[in-house]
Amino acid sequence: MKRLVLILILLGTSLAVFSQDKPLTQAEYVKMLYGLQTKPSSKSDIIDALRRRGIAFVLTDGVRGLTRSKGANDEELKRALEEAERRRVDPEGSKLPTVVETAGFIDKARDRARETIDEMPDFVVKQLITRAEAYAGTGNWKPYDTLVIAVSYSTEKGEQYRLLAQNGAPVQDSTTANSYSGLDGATSGGEFVEDLAKIFKPESKTRFDLLTTDTLRGRRALVYEYTINIENNKDGGVGLKGQKGGVVDSAPAGEKGRVWLDRENQRVLRIEYQLTDIPPSFAVKAVTKSIDYDMVEIAGEKYLLPIVSDFRGKVQAINSNRLFENRNVIRFRNYQKYGTDVIAVDEDSEPAVETKP
Repeated sequence: MKRLVLILILLGTSLAVFSQDKPLTQAEYVKMLYGLQTKPSSKSDIIDALRRRGIAFVLTDGVRGLTRSKGANDEELKRALEEAERRRVDPEGSKLPTVVETAGFIDKARDRARETIDEMPDFVVKQLITRAEAYAGTGNWKPYDTLVIAVSYSTEKGEQYRLLAQNGAPVQDSTTANSYSGLDGATSGGEFVEDLAKIFKPESKTRFDLLTTDTLRGRRALVYEYTINIENNKDGGVGLKGQKGGVVDSAPAGEKGRVWLDRENQRVLRIEYQLTDIPPSFAVKAVTKSIDYDMVEIAGEKYLLPIVSDFRGKVQAINSNRLFENRNVIRFRNYQKYGTDVIAVDEDSEPAVETKP
């Protein structure tokens, strides 16, 4: 009798597991979204379900709108939903590759990244930066200024920055520096070389785990999760700026994120990450960043370079428990050969338009 009971329990368990693996219905998904209001931490469960189970319904603008409103316009949640829709439409083309197919894939990607950095041309580019702030967790971004910055890169000098305009007003100062951190407000850097090199350099001892498939700018991609432990993240960390610019304090940090790799040629298409293990006493509580890459033509040759970046930092206010978020959206425009003059035009100071599904 006991044996029979045990068999029934095991059978019931296996049936329960099987039912959980079925694609999400629209009713299930909507219920999970509404549950976010009372339990924000369940966001990771929703994303996991979207990636593991997929969806059994057609993704409409109404569902997208509900996801934005109930999910606080969370980028990762929106992307996971779009990925699930692509897998629903093209289940065969979206299948994860076999272990045999992915053997050596990361090694090839590491070689590609090294080639990209070694072949990086000397160039100039214009950065159009929209800076905004919000109360943490609200997603209600209020733009506070726009910057137009000329960036030159050479293997000899690295990155050199020069402010051309702020809020549409030309800046006459021709001073250049290896960053623009001297300005008030949030700043970021490293989009050209450092962020890419850090992930694939042997010293980082990066761990890669295949996560899902995706399509970016018409290119089929494999998405890998990656982790860099704090003790190996020698080129990473977080800095705190003073009110008049300049870093006044810093702390080490680990890093975890995702990297989109072209299935055909192993080139990096996108990186997004967040810093981990930030000391609890540090004023900066969270940092996230994403960079999209594409082939850009300079003097008749094509190179893999960043086209847009989104940097966000969460900071605790002085003498208060209130948390604020800063956001910099950087658009890279008009890559040209090194030595070309870069000028600001009126259209450069227009705020970046939010990309909607």
